[in-house]
Amino acid sequence: MRNIKIVLEYDGTNYFGWQRQTNGITIQETLENTISKITEESIGIIGCSRTDSGVHAKEYVANFKTMSAIPGDKFKYAINSKLPKDIAILHSEEADLDFHSRYNSKGKTYSYTILNRNMPVALYRNYVYHFKHSLDIEAMKEAARYFIGVHDFEAFKTKGSSVKTSIRDIKELCIYKEQDQIKLYITADGFLYNMVRIIVGTLIDIGLYKNRPEYIKEIILSKDRNKAGKVVPANGLCLERVYY
Repeated sequence: MRNIKIVLEYDGTNYFGWQRQTNGITIQETLENTISKITEESIGIIGCSRTDSGVHAKEYVANFKTMSAIPGDKFKYAINSKLPKDIAILHSEEADLDFHSRYNSKGKTYSYTILNRNMPVALYRNYVYHFKHSLDIEAMKEAARYFIGVHDFEAFKTKGSSVKTSIRDIKELCIYKEQDQIKLYITADGFLYNMVRIIVGTLIDIGLYKNRPEYIKEIILSKDRNKAGKVVPANGLCLERVYY
């Protein structure tokens, strides 16, 4: 038995997220079906994250077990030859048998892109959240500082998610503005369900002067989902990097 690690990128627009499900095609299902045809085995893939419907990835890590004799570094060519154009394997290699793309992860970086202009967007509409109201970028940057560190992020997860703890360590949260685009990069040891999208929604409220930047401290301490912002759309979210 061999353990193959793959690194891929994908455009999540046409998929119901990563994890296989019954109500629509997913990235996991597409890969499993493709690799199963190549190896003539029933392949199950382990992914590093359960990205939602419409979310994209620049560096997604997964692994699968196989008895195939295909060299580890050649799998990328075999898989890419049969994948749809919106999924691409960037790297493949043979890993230790105990390597697990999810449990061995030390952290991840996500980005979120807001197109902050009055007029609607035609190009790149699947990769940005169009928000027409003016935002105070400096207020958002000040508020972002309060997220850094180890906190209980119970207020920043969608209810109903099953996790042992909502304590996470946010290492970095950077906000940049270039012309009419606002880009957020957030790095943490792990993320709760919809955590990044709720953080962005909360920062948008700060940018609209609905709350002062220091209100973030109160939201975190309250553990009350109702105090945080809305869940912004998935299409602006992208998994940038996974750390091991």
